[in-house]
Amino acid sequence: MLQLKIVSPEKVEYDGAVESVLVPGTAGQFEILNDHAPIISTLQKGVVEYATQEGKVSLDILGGFVEVQKNVVSLCVELNEA
Repeated sequence: MLQLKIVSPEKVEYDGAVESVLVPGTAGQFEILNDHAPIISTLQKGVVEYATQEGKVSLDILGGFVEVQKNVVSLCVELNEA
């Protein structure tokens, strides 16, 4: 399992365990699974999807960045509230 924390300027949007995270990287969409290599990437406008034990969740973003290190995924994003 991965530990995911999603932070926007307003609040912590999510903090908990997930099975996978799909993010819109500026070089293309990519999926983060357990034991993913360490990475820092910028994110472009699109949809972040993550799978919890309760089901899949989608979050519409305008951009941000993601850091992955030792099964901890940190996203700092600007939400698309439109």
